[in-house]
Amino acid sequence: MNSLFLTGAQSGSGLIMIVWIVILFVFMYFFMIRPQRKEQNAKNALLNSLAVGDTILTTSGFYGVVIDIDDDTLIVEFGSNKNCRIPMQKSAVAAVEKPEDAASSEESKDKK
Repeated sequence: MNSLFLTGAQSGSGLIMIVWIVILFVFMYFFMIRPQRKEQNAKNALLNSLAVGDTILTTSGFYGVVIDIDDDTLIVEFGSNKNCRIPMQKSAVAAVEKPEDAASSEESKDKK
């Protein structure tokens, strides 16, 4: 009778262990994987919305204006020197400011 009781307790502890592992994976999904996917989707939407004339901030901290767009490459003009045009990968874009956004923010500054 003692051996039957021990095997029942051992199988119950195995079931509890499986439940804890499932809870751990659910926790990891909601606090690690899901936010990372949301961030990646937002970055992809940002890169897909790029257009010629947009002002961008690169991951290295340079501001420039998009001159041309290929599949995964941009031609960016930096500074007021019109001869400084550099090709770069789309993945190097950190932020995008549309020309109409810049105009509306300047108008709101002028009103103050």
